[in-house]
Amino acid sequence: MTCEHLRELEAALIAAGIEETCRGQVWSDNCREWVYFRCVLDRPALRRRFRLADCILDHEHLGTHDGQEAGFVCEACHDAVMGSHPQHPAGPTFG
Repeated sequence: MTCEHLRELEAALIAAGIEETCRGQVWSDNCREWVYFRCVLDRPALRRRFRLADCILDHEHLGTHDGQEAGFVCEACHDAVMGSHPQHPAGPTFG
Protein backbone atom coordinates (compact mmCIF):
# COMPACT_ATOMS: atom_id res chain seq x y z
CA MET A 1 0.00 0.00 0.00
CA THR A 2 1.18 3.51 -0.71
CA CYS A 3 1.65 6.16 1.96
CA GLU A 4 -1.17 7.84 3.89
CA HIS A 5 -1.20 10.73 1.39
CA LEU A 6 -2.06 8.50 -1.59
CA ARG A 7 -3.80 5.56 0.10
CA GLU A 8 -7.38 6.75 -0.50
CA LEU A 9 -6.73 7.32 -4.21
CA GLU A 10 -5.05 3.92 -4.57
CA ALA A 11 -7.94 2.20 -2.77
CA ALA A 12 -10.48 3.92 -5.04
CA LEU A 13 -8.67 2.71 -8.16
CA ILE A 14 -8.59 -0.85 -6.82
CA ALA A 15 -12.28 -0.68 -5.81
CA ALA A 16 -13.17 0.53 -9.31
CA GLY A 17 -11.52 -2.57 -10.77
CA ILE A 18 -8.79 -0.67 -12.62
CA GLU A 19 -6.02 -3.11 -13.53
CA GLU A 20 -2.76 -2.69 -11.61
CA THR A 21 0.16 -3.18 -13.99
CA CYS A 22 3.22 -2.67 -11.79
CA ARG A 23 4.12 -2.06 -8.15
CA GLY A 24 7.38 -1.54 -6.30
CA GLN A 25 10.55 0.51 -6.25
CA VAL A 26 10.78 1.42 -9.89
CA TRP A 27 13.27 4.13 -10.76
CA SER A 28 15.84 4.61 -8.01
CA ASP A 29 16.49 4.45 -4.29
CA ASN A 30 14.55 7.73 -4.06
CA CYS A 31 11.35 5.83 -4.94
CA ARG A 32 9.58 3.76 -2.29
CA GLU A 33 6.24 2.29 -3.46
CA TRP A 34 5.10 3.26 -6.94
CA VAL A 35 1.94 1.65 -8.28
CA TYR A 36 0.82 1.84 -11.90
CA PHE A 37 -2.74 1.42 -13.18
CA ARG A 38 -4.05 0.84 -16.71
CA CYS A 39 -5.97 4.10 -17.00
CA VAL A 40 -5.52 7.80 -17.56
CA LEU A 41 -5.74 9.70 -14.28
CA ASP A 42 -7.78 12.89 -14.57
CA ARG A 43 -5.43 14.76 -12.27
CA PRO A 44 -7.46 17.98 -11.81
CA ALA A 45 -10.63 16.01 -11.02
CA LEU A 46 -8.79 13.68 -8.66
CA ARG A 47 -7.20 16.60 -6.80
CA ARG A 48 -10.66 18.00 -6.15
CA ARG A 49 -12.24 14.64 -5.32
CA PHE A 50 -9.56 13.49 -2.87
CA ARG A 51 -8.30 16.85 -1.57
CA LEU A 52 -4.71 15.72 -2.01
CA ALA A 53 -2.15 17.12 0.44
CA ASP A 54 0.34 19.81 -0.54
CA CYS A 55 3.13 17.21 -0.61
CA ILE A 56 1.44 15.46 -3.58
CA LEU A 57 2.94 16.71 -6.83
CA ASP A 58 1.73 16.16 -10.37
CA HIS A 59 4.16 14.04 -12.36
CA GLU A 60 4.39 13.17 -16.01
CA HIS A 61 7.02 11.51 -18.11
CA LEU A 62 6.82 11.25 -21.87
CA GLY A 63 9.77 9.00 -22.64
CA THR A 64 10.69 7.74 -26.05
CA HIS A 65 12.14 4.38 -24.97
CA ASP A 66 11.36 4.06 -21.27
CA GLY A 67 7.61 4.44 -21.17
CA GLN A 68 5.06 7.18 -20.68
CA GLU A 69 3.27 7.92 -17.43
CA ALA A 70 1.31 10.59 -15.61
CA GLY A 71 0.06 10.70 -12.05
CA PHE A 72 0.95 11.81 -8.55
CA VAL A 73 4.13 11.60 -6.47
CA CYS A 74 4.32 12.15 -2.72
CA GLU A 75 7.25 14.47 -2.11
CA ALA A 76 7.31 13.53 1.60
CA CYS A 77 7.18 9.72 1.32
CA HIS A 78 8.46 9.09 -2.23
CA ASP A 79 5.41 7.00 -3.14
CA ALA A 80 3.43 7.43 -6.33
CA VAL A 81 0.21 6.49 -8.10
CA MET A 82 0.61 6.47 -11.87
CA GLY A 83 -1.54 5.97 -14.91
CA SER A 84 -0.81 6.11 -18.60
CA HIS A 85 0.16 9.40 -20.19
CA PRO A 86 -2.82 11.22 -21.77
CA GLN A 87 -0.94 11.41 -25.09
CA HIS A 88 -0.63 7.60 -25.04
CA PRO A 89 -3.80 6.52 -23.23
CA ALA A 90 -4.30 2.97 -22.04
CA GLY A 91 -7.56 2.02 -20.38
CA PRO A 92 -10.37 4.28 -19.19
CA THR A 93 -10.07 7.75 -17.74
CA PHE A 94 -10.41 7.72 -13.95
CA GLY A 95 -11.48 10.85 -12.17
